Amino acid sequence: MHLRSLKRVRGEVSLYDPIGVDREGNEITLIDVLGSDPDIVPELVERRLDEGKLREKLKKLGGKERQVLELRYGISGGPRKTQREIARMLGISRSYVSRIEKKAVLKLCRDLYEEGYTN
Repeated sequence: MHLRSLKRVRGEVSLYDPIGVDREGNEITLIDVLGSDPDIVPELVERRLDEGKLREKLKKLGGKERQVLELRYGISGGPRKTQREIARMLGISRSYVSRIEKKAVLKLCRDLYEEGYTN
């Protein structure tokens, strides 16, 4: 199929690129094939890009800050944990976990704001 031939190219592909025609001769785009709601695919793509950007910003944080945020919000794919659970895991107080979390979130927000990220 046409998608297999595109795979060989390995270039950037727009969701609105034509990939073929239907029985009536109308052009079919990739977004037509991927979802019935026209807004859902662009939203998913944008969300993935945002997640990638967040992961890059997390790499800049200190070890404990990154670890607390990953555990607290399930960023690494694991379940979300409470501050109390994180405190037990790390052998620190819940209030210290709270301070680390707050400081890390502020750093991320500041970094994204300075970059001009407005979503």
